[in-house]
Amino acid sequence: MDAKKLQDLVDMFFTCRRDDLMQIFGEMLSALEAEQSMPPGRLMSRNYETAQANPEIHTLPGNLKDARDAIFPFYWGTDSWQSKLHLENVKGPPNFASLIGSIAALLKNPNLCVDTYCLRSNELEVKSITALANLIFYHTESPWGVFTIGGTISNLYGGKIGIEKVAPGTMQNGLGDKKLAGLVSEAGHYSNATLAGWLGIGVKNLHSIPTDENMSMRLDRLEQKLDEMYSDGVKVAFVIATFGTTDAFGIDDIQSIKEIIDRKSQQYGVTPAHLHVDAAVGWISCFLTEYNIQTNPLGANAETLELIQRTQQATVGFRYADSVTLDFHKMGWGHYPSSAFIVRHRDDLLHLTRTLEEIPYFSEADFRHDPALFTLECSRPGIGPYAVMASLNGIGLNGYRCLVANAIEKANQLKKRIEELDFCKVLNLNTPGPSVCWWVLPRGRNAKELFKQLEEGTMSVEEQTQYFGEIKRLYNKRAATLDPAVDARLSFTTSIGYCPHGIQLPAWKAVIFNPKTDDEVIDRLVASIKDLV
Repeated sequence: MDAKKLQDLVDMFFTCRRDDLMQIFGEMLSALEAEQSMPPGRLMSRNYETAQANPEIHTLPGNLKDARDAIFPFYWGTDSWQSKLHLENVKGPPNFASLIGSIAALLKNPNLCVDTYCLRSNELEVKSITALANLIFYHTESPWGVFTIGGTISNLYGGKIGIEKVAPGTMQNGLGDKKLAGLVSEAGHYSNATLAGWLGIGVKNLHSIPTDENMSMRLDRLEQKLDEMYSDGVKVAFVIATFGTTDAFGIDDIQSIKEIIDRKSQQYGVTPAHLHVDAAVGWISCFLTEYNIQTNPLGANAETLELIQRTQQATVGFRYADSVTLDFHKMGWGHYPSSAFIVRHRDDLLHLTRTLEEIPYFSEADFRHDPALFTLECSRPGIGPYAVMASLNGIGLNGYRCLVANAIEKANQLKKRIEELDFCKVLNLNTPGPSVCWWVLPRGRNAKELFKQLEEGTMSVEEQTQYFGEIKRLYNKRAATLDPAVDARLSFTTSIGYCPHGIQLPAWKAVIFNPKTDDEVIDRLVASIKDLV
């Protein structure tokens, strides 16, 4: 071994070279700062074939600037979502308190599997999970949970606990000939199908419960489906409710769903299904649970106060959930990955535990503080708890209340402006969240009347095809002709989650996630719709 070559590598890549690192970080921050005054970025290239043909692994050791040069074109070509014109989907700009936490996690690179791999970072995870649990469940005696790489994995945990509850031993023995099923909202995230397939119950055994016009699971249809399942001898492993659907921010009645689950399980003498709530988007409503409507310290207008009050009534339902998924990297404005899976009672995690004999090189693990005994992953990054605690204590509870209330207020403002147009119809007028879904039809068409016909079942298939085609054509026309300097970026969904007579409803969509989005953006958006038709 060439001792000098080894030492050169150690000095360059494993020794903290502060000046070199600060210079490179400074260059990246300068690029990020420049983006803040620019319109949203567009795709600069899609040279996937070139990328695959030129992997470009250098032969000789270089330096930190070589590392910078290898990634900087892609860094510059990646949008930071800082522009106030970004209204596309559930992704906003990460806050800079979260950046501080994330950098701290990256510098130390803890693995949250056991505390011997991360020391006090494991303690930080317990602290941040408990803080979020108290916010979500409004205080509970024995919460616990873990950070995962995303909402799909967090929901997977909820589904797996449900399977083990109704079919004990499945972890060891497999499903065999057990007849298992899961129930979800028709407006729920498509990842529910992913978890059904990966957990082995099969996508065909995942049943969607229709929603009402507010994208909320219909309780009568849930009760009907449970009767059907139990009468056929099927074990219902889990019911996944949704708090804040991805497109229209529909909210399920969690308390009533729990009551139905318990009543039906008692009626049929079976183990109740695990009630998991996918609140990846909507969990942020819990920041407003204790907001004082009377004193109104934020000075919210009357309409926003009404929406806040409705939000407070809805968040009470979390106290009846068995487990919850929340994504802090969405409206926590945190960094990826910071999704959390949280159980209201930590004993539920016992359904997932391994024995020490099964994890020989973690023989020191203790269930009281070492998640490796029950987690899907053996390697979990520490960005989640670091981003969460830095953000919660930097921005603070009242700061988050201000951000969330502003998003609700701006979305409601946009809904009202669009609904005033005869040729437009807002499809989620009554959901108290940051999402706005609507139709735009050619001028002269009465969008409200057409929507009424569709709900009443008097619209023909030919008419439906024509009108839906017009909605998409006008969306495409705006996307092709917008002024990137002033026009907000929107998105399009083929189904908002409400399906009258089984018809999936397409819609234009805007999500007020970026706190920089102001009245000027909304004014211009409404004007662009008027100009379009």
